[in-house]
Amino acid sequence: MRDVTIVFDLDGTLIDTAPDLIDATNHALSGIGLTAVDQHELRTWISFGARRMLVEALACHGQQLSATRVDELLSAFLAYYEANIAKRSRPYPGIVDALNTLSTRGARLAVCTNKREALSLSLLEALNLRHLFLGIAGRDTFPVCKPHPDHLRGAIRMAAGDEKRAVMVGDSATDVATAKAARIPIIAVSFGYTDVPASALGAEAVIDCHTALIPALANLRLPS
Repeated sequence: MRDVTIVFDLDGTLIDTAPDLIDATNHALSGIGLTAVDQHELRTWISFGARRMLVEALACHGQQLSATRVDELLSAFLAYYEANIAKRSRPYPGIVDALNTLSTRGARLAVCTNKREALSLSLLEALNLRHLFLGIAGRDTFPVCKPHPDHLRGAIRMAAGDEKRAVMVGDSATDVATAKAARIPIIAVSFGYTDVPASALGAEAVIDCHTALIPALANLRLPS
């Protein structure tokens, strides 16, 4: 693992953020008199970002608001989410041990997420994970974001890594498309926020828990 760069998606891959994101969505809805939407209706939209979650939550109520009104909801969402960013979010089982082991073995760890950079940093800091990553690239860190390959390449550069010895770990079709566009192998997790089975995403490997991450990385046989 020495000097291999491992780039992780954040929501649905490193951390189960669904409870706090769904709470923030329903808080925004309550401000315009709409009742809470069930978590099962929203989980699959998390990978598309807060604005898409709000649009889909409105659709559950048969509502379609103007872009300006959605912007207002987004502002309410972000204010609530920032204040409650790690109230119920938790790292997935086994990931902290895996990250510590990889760091000890000399791997370069980074994050590539479509969550805003400031929120990503705040979340990782709140969960005492920030220090493990050499680079954290949010949706607003560069002019482009996933699925553009330069978002992933930029995260690798932030970690002073080599694209030829890099791997991505993610949970969604967006993550796989990003990695494929950058010609970087990807390991998909089966427990994230996608309605497409992980086995159908086209990743080089699929894991069902983070205890399987290090063996899966070893099986990729990256160039030395």
